[in-house]
Amino acid sequence: MVLIKKRQSRINRRGPLIAYSYPESIISEQYRMIQANIKFSVDDNKKQTYLITSPNKGEGKSTTAANLAVSMAQQKTKVLLIDANLRNPSLHIIFNLPNSIGLTDVLTGRSSLSNAVHHTDVGRLDVITSGLIPINPVELLSSMMMNELLVSSLKSYDVVLIDSHSVLELTDTKLLANQCDGVVLVIQSGKTLSDEALQAKKVLEFAKANLIGVIIQE
Repeated sequence: MVLIKKRQSRINRRGPLIAYSYPESIISEQYRMIQANIKFSVDDNKKQTYLITSPNKGEGKSTTAANLAVSMAQQKTKVLLIDANLRNPSLHIIFNLPNSIGLTDVLTGRSSLSNAVHHTDVGRLDVITSGLIPINPVELLSSMMMNELLVSSLKSYDVVLIDSHSVLELTDTKLLANQCDGVVLVIQSGKTLSDEALQAKKVLEFAKANLIGVIIQE
């Protein structure tokens, strides 16, 4: 399944959360199409976890994850969006949230899951920011606590979306990928090289991840 989202720079300059700020825009409609395609590609009766990644950094995966989460929440789905990019987090900036307590605090036992959750203006969307950047992100993301967090989250949410690090640069994303029901790969037309996209696909397959779609940003 290939999912295509075209970007319009005139709107994007007004802020990253287009799906929230401009719900009637063409871009917002494309996010709705993406979330519908994801829904049709999996068992609709099962609660799901999805990982959003890209071959390299700077290809728009965090903005995509944020807008996809908003779009899903607008369709009456209860969504938890987690910033698992523990090296270069950005969801706290996109949503204008504090980042003093987040995922790293839950994984190290310094905070409960409920205390790390931020409720957003999109009624059915909650966000867990990264927390402070740790010295051992690989160990945290591969820990039993991370698995337990995902299992526990699905008791309260219909969908858990995870914004991760780019897949070709570090081990972090591969460790998370096979813990999720599906992986969505974001590539940018004119920036992502075709061999990098193919390499990312092979890496995810080697990690036994379920690659359910590709979003091509134009």
